[in-house]
Amino acid sequence: MSFTIVEQATPRLNRSELAVPGSSPNMFEKAAKSAVDVVFLDLEDAVAPDQKEQARKNVVAALNDIDWGIKTVSVRINGLDTHYMYRDVVDVIEQGGDRLDLIMIPKVGTAADVYAVDMLVTQAEDAMGRTKRVGFEHIIETALGMANVDDIARASKRNESLHFGVADYAASTRARTTNIGGPNPYYGVLTDTPEGGGERDFHWGDMWHYAIARMVVAARAAGLRPVDGPFGDFKDPDGYRAQGNRAAVLGCEGKWAIHPSQVELANELFSPPEKEVEKARRVLAAMEEASREGKGAVSLDGKLLDIASIRQAETLVAKADQIAARGG
Repeated sequence: MSFTIVEQATPRLNRSELAVPGSSPNMFEKAAKSAVDVVFLDLEDAVAPDQKEQARKNVVAALNDIDWGIKTVSVRINGLDTHYMYRDVVDVIEQGGDRLDLIMIPKVGTAADVYAVDMLVTQAEDAMGRTKRVGFEHIIETALGMANVDDIARASKRNESLHFGVADYAASTRARTTNIGGPNPYYGVLTDTPEGGGERDFHWGDMWHYAIARMVVAARAAGLRPVDGPFGDFKDPDGYRAQGNRAAVLGCEGKWAIHPSQVELANELFSPPEKEVEKARRVLAAMEEASREGKGAVSLDGKLLDIASIRQAETLVAKADQIAARGG
């Protein structure tokens, strides 16, 4: 291990994160009663310019009046390049009570963006005598943000998670796609011609692999949660499942749900399988037994377990216990 110890962000379940437009208060109660881990009330992209002020009032009221249970509640503010942002921050901090857990900052481009919001939040919290510190979620959705992702991840002690905003990232990088997440039939490779002739196979690739993997590394190196963003076709559960599995394999802790039907899928995809949890518990039990017997090595099912295996087992069991504490 490095002599540099990475401090971990506040531990929260982040398997599913449901986007709820601030201009649709009729959806708030349904979100509060859903099985989602995190709800973010949106003041940005999902709200038309002429509805921004009313949406902000709706969100403030929801923070005060709705029983969110044990869910994590976040508010996505407008971008720093708009005149809506400062009032979003001030109003939800000064008027939203103590229920707010996180602020989601969209289109973060530099560490200075994070610093600016941190300053404003800190001043508002101090003015209100607020003791519960609000955390930050950052959406990496521009080329500038991806280029500065390491600095962004370390820009504030409030930072908790990085999210991949695939749609705006595609626009920023001028990618040749109009889908919100998902594969592209033109992104792939053609195999060589078989000996003796015959058809060549075309293998699709994942055009978002680099971006998500890059974000995951930056997040983990700073002790943050990496979260995959939206999958636009909410009528394609198989497609959502495929993209979620790929994100989980790369190290993401969860995925957005832009429709309530995607919540259960995300919870399932990012919950450790029962068989893996059972094996992890056996690994930890074997470690404890070896320690009692004064043995330096731990073996299970005829295989030697190293310290990395033990850490993986501890992480898996901790996540399973966290999910169990939330009722499954």
